Amino acid sequence: MTRYAKTEEALAALSDEEFYVTQKSGTERPGTGKYLSNKEPGIYVDVVSGEPLFASSAKYESGCGWPSFVKPIEPDHVVELQDRTHGMIRTEVRSKHGDSHLGHVFPDGPRSRGGLRYCINSAALRFVHRDEMEKEGYGDYTDLVEDI
Repeated sequence: MTRYAKTEEALAALSDEEFYVTQKSGTERPGTGKYLSNKEPGIYVDVVSGEPLFASSAKYESGCGWPSFVKPIEPDHVVELQDRTHGMIRTEVRSKHGDSHLGHVFPDGPRSRGGLRYCINSAALRFVHRDEMEKEGYGDYTDLVEDI
C-alpha cells in the first residue's frame, strides 16, 4: 500500500507559487494555471504528497479560470472544510495526507455529472500522463482515464 505524506524534501522542491497555494492557502491568478487547458489523459496528484486526486475523465471546462473537476478519484483523499475568508462562506478542499490547499468546491457543476465543481489551483497539482501512470505507481487508476 502506497503511503502519501508531506515531507520536508517535497516542501523544499516546491516553487514559490506552489508553496504559496498549498501551504499558505493561496490562489493562483485565474486563467494562468498550467493545467487549465490540459486535455491529455491521466491523473492529477497532490504536488506535495503525490496522493491521487482527480482523473482527466472528471475534468471539464467550467469557464471559471481554474481547472474544474466533477469529483475526486478517491473521495477519502479530499477533505472539505468551511472557509469564511474574504467575507464569504465557501467549502475549501484540501488533500488528506499532504494537507495541501487545493481550491474550493461549489454546487454549480454539471447536474448530469453530480452537480459539483471542484475548482482547483494548477499550482497544487502534478499531472501524471496515462503513459506514465504504471511506472509512477498509479496503475490502479488507469481504468479511470479515458482517451481524449
